[in-house]
Amino acid sequence: MKPILLAVFALAAALAPVRVHAQQGTAEDSVRAVIVGVFDAMRTRDSAAVRAAFTPGARLQTALLRPDGRPELREDSVGAFVRAVGAPSDVAWDEQVDSMHVRIDGPLAVATADYTFFAGPRLSHCGINAFQLFRGPDGWKIFQLTDTRRRSGCRAEIGSSPP
Repeated sequence: MKPILLAVFALAAALAPVRVHAQQGTAEDSVRAVIVGVFDAMRTRDSAAVRAAFTPGARLQTALLRPDGRPELREDSVGAFVRAVGAPSDVAWDEQVDSMHVRIDGPLAVATADYTFFAGPRLSHCGINAFQLFRGPDGWKIFQLTDTRRRSGCRAEIGSSPP
């Protein structure tokens, strides 16, 4: 009987890391889906979907260099962002992300991604996005989003069209 129990425990121990990794992959996929969903909602001007991706009190910030070279951290409200997404416009917003990296520890996820932002057919700017998400009763929600914005060093040239 002991050899059977030992075999069962050994098998369970061997499979445990696989199970944890599979759950982590599922959580990572969920985090990515929230982030990609925000950009999809921006393209379709779905302000309700954008609002739903954020926690109440979420913060939006931009880290940038002023024309004189001094660093600055600007803050905007989610409400202003949601209103801008929902405002009628002939100019489509197309933020394309790549090289996304996600790390998860319990109810906290941190994701970074390179992005290129097109306003209509023209490249506007590029940079990196840094997301912090919290997993609560309603799933993953963004509580902090900080980006950088620059007009040089983008994967496409300023003034070019989306690939």
